[in-house]
Amino acid sequence: MEKTLKSKVIGYMDDMPKLFHDQSAKTGLSPGSLIHVGDRITERVRITILNYDDDRFDMREGVTPEDVVGCRNGDGVTWIQVRGLHQPEILEAIGGRYGLHLLMMEDILNTGQRPKTETFESCLFTVLKSFRDRENAVWGEQISIVLGKNFVISFQESDQDLFETVVRRLKNKMGRIRHMGSDYLAYSLMDTIVDHYFEVVDLMADEIERIEERLTANPETEILEAVYQLKREILYLRKHIFPMRDVTLRLEKGDSPLIRESSRFYLRDLYDHIIQITDTIETFRETATSLLELYHTSVSNRMNEVMKVLTIISTIFIPLSFLAGVYGMNFKYMPELEFRWSYGIFWFVILVAAGAMILYFRRKKWF
Repeated sequence: MEKTLKSKVIGYMDDMPKLFHDQSAKTGLSPGSLIHVGDRITERVRITILNYDDDRFDMREGVTPEDVVGCRNGDGVTWIQVRGLHQPEILEAIGGRYGLHLLMMEDILNTGQRPKTETFESCLFTVLKSFRDRENAVWGEQISIVLGKNFVISFQESDQDLFETVVRRLKNKMGRIRHMGSDYLAYSLMDTIVDHYFEVVDLMADEIERIEERLTANPETEILEAVYQLKREILYLRKHIFPMRDVTLRLEKGDSPLIRESSRFYLRDLYDHIIQITDTIETFRETATSLLELYHTSVSNRMNEVMKVLTIISTIFIPLSFLAGVYGMNFKYMPELEFRWSYGIFWFVILVAAGAMILYFRRKKWF
């Protein structure tokens, strides 16, 4: 699972995760080599098996890879949840039971995958990136979903109950999920992930508003760092959410027999939600660019104000310096030197000249 995206300045994204994962561990290995690429998030891998149909629901937690053999539910739907990816041997055992391709299992273990969907002989393979709000921090992790005939296998990096709402709907027989097939279950998992995107978008909108208010009030250097961090966060979200449009469109428009026509309507609705989110993220990207321009404009305006004040002060002192320079010359026959009131007159002329210039600048509204 990715680290939180919480920024040190804007308050909701901590350490920005890497845009690219280190692939050096796989250098020189043959395609299909099962090597975990990414951070180890959970101490142990947890496997949960859920079997259900219209009338029956069964859930077993903490099972072993050996229990996966023979766990199929006949004509019902079997959902296998795997939480934790740092033990490739477990994935290899499950893959051997369900005939998962080696390249598919390699992509599941590589947590830097771009969201995509691929069709194999007996299943559909989809890779997504999940983002969710946890205590005002955005957490991201890679989710892989394998859809087969009457079964779904989901793989995630952490042991968090990401699909708790789906499990609750299955337990309580809420909605149509118990009466639909495995394709609708896969859609429900994807829909849950996309619903969490809306929470992330709301958090980011709030932070953009806060940055804009602080930027307008006082454009400090700290704000500039926050804006650059915001741009990186938007880039990261954009990198992993924009490909979701192609994923859902391929699933909806594809000709796989694993997805029934009744489920394609829901995928179409999911596609609309993703379009809405991507449009919002694109707006955020343009807003971040505008915030940078606003910062530079504000700094430039402040500099212009300072330069204007300094210029006015310099302009006022030019004639005063001239008068002081003239009367600072030690000429013996300068007439004013012998006059009793010459010093007072000199300062009177100085003050009148300065006051006249200040009055002129004020009438011109230069300050």
